[in-house]
Amino acid sequence: MAGHSKWKNIQHRKGAQDAKKGKIFQKLSKEIYQAAKDGGTDPDTNAALRLAVDKAKANNMPNDNVDRAIKRATDSGQGADYKEVLYEGYGPSGIAVLVYALTDNLNRSSTNIRVAFDRNGGSMGEKGTVNYMFDRKGYIAISRENLDLDEDDMLMQVLEAGGEDLETSDEVFEIYTEATDFAKVRDALKEAGFELDQSELTMIPQTTVPVPEDKVSVFEKLIDALEDDDDVSDVYHNADI
Repeated sequence: MAGHSKWKNIQHRKGAQDAKKGKIFQKLSKEIYQAAKDGGTDPDTNAALRLAVDKAKANNMPNDNVDRAIKRATDSGQGADYKEVLYEGYGPSGIAVLVYALTDNLNRSSTNIRVAFDRNGGSMGEKGTVNYMFDRKGYIAISRENLDLDEDDMLMQVLEAGGEDLETSDEVFEIYTEATDFAKVRDALKEAGFELDQSELTMIPQTTVPVPEDKVSVFEKLIDALEDDDDVSDVYHNADI
């Protein structure tokens, strides 16, 4: 992961995502609802629910929305059963793209996602097409603003918490963990007094592919089309824009 900055991609997408807050909240509500329905309504004993709630908080989702989604999971007869599905494909210039969907209609999801690929310079592949190019990791970002800590001191904190790697820029410390260690590292850093700007389980590309200047626009249209789909919960890629 040395040299890879997930934070760059987060900031690059932030403006587009801010314009779609309502839709993002709807998707987060669905994730919280399904996690609570599958594993119970207590985030302390339901790891999937805690991840979903943390993701919602990172996106500034109001607490009332979170509470409603959890309550809906306990109300008999309400809501659908959603299944998580992974779609894989290529964008322009051979960029690998992973699409996670949470859907109650597999036919609708697969059709919509295939159309998004086909209309925006990409192609949807079979299972296993690009998944092997990514590693499941925990990711934590901590802003350096008002933080009197240099890289060496932060690295000691990360290693003591059980983290795997640290990337540093002028703006942020980026911490990577094994997926199985993510919750432990996150909680240890919180207990040490750090405020986490981002914390999630994610897919990190093993290598990145530079996007030619004349392909940036069509690639961003592909990502926008995928993220705009109501069933899509996460999109990952190995593009270096």
